[in-house]
Amino acid sequence: MKPNIFILLSLLLLCLMQPLRAQELLSRVQVLAPTVPNINKNSMDQLQKAVRDFLNNNKFGSEVYQPQERIDCIVVLTINAWDGGSSYKAQAQIQSSRPVYGTSYYATLLNMSDPNFDFNYSDGQTIDFSESTFISNLSSLLSFYAYTIIGLDKDSFSSLGGSSYYLKARNVINLAQTSGGAGWRASDGLRNRFWLNENLTSKNFELLRSFIYTYHFRGLDQMASNRSKGVTSLLEGLLELGTLDKQKLGSIFPNVYFASKADEIASILSTAEQPIRMRAFNLLSEIDPANTGKYEKLKMP
Repeated sequence: MKPNIFILLSLLLLCLMQPLRAQELLSRVQVLAPTVPNINKNSMDQLQKAVRDFLNNNKFGSEVYQPQERIDCIVVLTINAWDGGSSYKAQAQIQSSRPVYGTSYYATLLNMSDPNFDFNYSDGQTIDFSESTFISNLSSLLSFYAYTIIGLDKDSFSSLGGSSYYLKARNVINLAQTSGGAGWRASDGLRNRFWLNENLTSKNFELLRSFIYTYHFRGLDQMASNRSKGVTSLLEGLLELGTLDKQKLGSIFPNVYFASKADEIASILSTAEQPIRMRAFNLLSEIDPANTGKYEKLKMP
């Protein structure tokens, strides 16, 4: 008996569609080199495509994502120096966001600048991915941020939901430390990949990670249907966060998170009644003193 052609076509279609459902990230990548003379534009285009393909086509966890569930992220690589061959010195701006339920708005989860994004890349090279071995600094850099982006997204939908991905990112750090690249070690400064991951995996910052869930899932996601309930949840989250050790507030994780959220928080709370706004201002001034100026609008009558 000949196989049913429609069944075969259906199975083939499912096989072709499955990879599209598996990946977690939906990234936009831009590679710039505004100050590097004589750099080959074709090389930049190939690098841009290779980075985008690495982030969009690799599967970093075991969960299956539907196309509409993929996490939006933006990677901007700025090349600062090139040796004329395969060696690049660069910095990167890494951003990720997630949709707010019932709206067309996307809320930022990560907006981080990495000044030590140095790597080797040859034209036409595929950037390979491995969880268990160090392949290249570029592969490790992209893997680290992929895990961190997914972890933060998970934290925003479930309290402490991203823990397993931060551990995957820590493994990348451990493997990459022997490469000699900057940003992988504690001694490389206080605002680097090592310390961001240390914060994200430390019990000292679980209150902030829990706040990410409260703020996004119990706060922002509720506002389309019940704004008052969303604002109340946000204030409750700030009250809990107020118990965080104040000496920890200068660490990289709180700094990076609130630098990306201060304007948004102030805008959301600016429409609340004045007693609520004043209460929020007092809390935020203690939790996030670096951005107190952005919260001043909450004091207005």
